[in-house]
Parts: sequence; C-alpha cells; structure tokens
Amino acid sequence: MSYTIRKSTLADLPVILSLRDQAREIMRSYGNTFQWPDGYPRDDMFKKDIALGGSHVMLDETGTIVGTFALLPSPEVTYNKIYDGQWLDNAPYHVIHRIASTPDSHGILDAVLDYCESQVANIRIDTHEANIIMRKGLERHGYHYCGIIILLDGNPRLAFQKIMG
Repeated sequence: MSYTIRKSTLADLPVILSLRDQAREIMRSYGNTFQWPDGYPRDDMFKKDIALGGSHVMLDETGTIVGTFALLPSPEVTYNKIYDGQWLDNAPYHVIHRIASTPDSHGILDAVLDYCESQVANIRIDTHEANIIMRKGLERHGYHYCGIIILLDGNPRLAFQKIMG
C-alpha cells in the first residue's frame, strides 16, 4: 500500500484523535494493555505537534486519513538519560512519536519509517516492551536497541536509534 504523507493542520485534529483511540484498541488486541492508557496521549500533545510543524497525516489512495505520526527535532527531554546502554552518538537527531492508524490500514509503520528516514539522517524512537509490532518493525528497518529511557510519568520504554548513511 502506498500512502501520501502531508503535514497536519488543526482541522485534522478530530481525525488524529480518533486514530489515537483506534491505535489504542489495536495495541490492546495484541496484548499490549500498558501503552497509551485512556487519556494518553493527551489532546494537547497532538496540538503541540501540529504547532511545531512535526505532525503528519497519512492518506490512502482515496484521500482518507488513515494514519498519523510526529517527527520532531531534538532534544527530547526523556532521552537525556539512558539506562543499561547508550545512544549510538551525541549528534542532533529527530524523534518519531505518536504513530497511530486505523485497524484496516497495513504497512503504516513501514511507510512512517521510510518517510522519516528519507527526511532526516539520525532518528531515535522508543516503545513499550509489550509493543511487539513496533519492536519487530524497528528491527526489520535496522534500528539498534540502545537501552531504556524513563518517561516523565516514570514508566520505562525501550529506546532505539538509526543513523542513515
């Protein structure tokens, strides 16, 4: 499946929030009951991504929005400290956050990673250890497991990085 990717606008916010809720259900159906509890990611996080110009939506061949993600420049405060490992480098990087899609959309993660890798040369990303779909996708795309980061709410996440070139 081929997707068109464009920057999000505030007009896209209702669809983005619906995608967040659908992604939560996808995670639950695969046994990941820990990531994205009700109310998270918060609406204001998506609004901030849009305001920063880092929020993107993915459209299918009919022009329907079926996915969303944020690609944001460093620094990411929760990445300042990493445990049980280390980042590949200390250079500026971009972080991918808040990937979400409809349950019927396939290849979203691959499309997000391909797009982001074509835009920036150094990417960091994190996920819950129970998010097997994300972990397998990152491995398939050559991301290196670097260690554990701690979110602002105190929850640990597995951290990955890929440097292109």
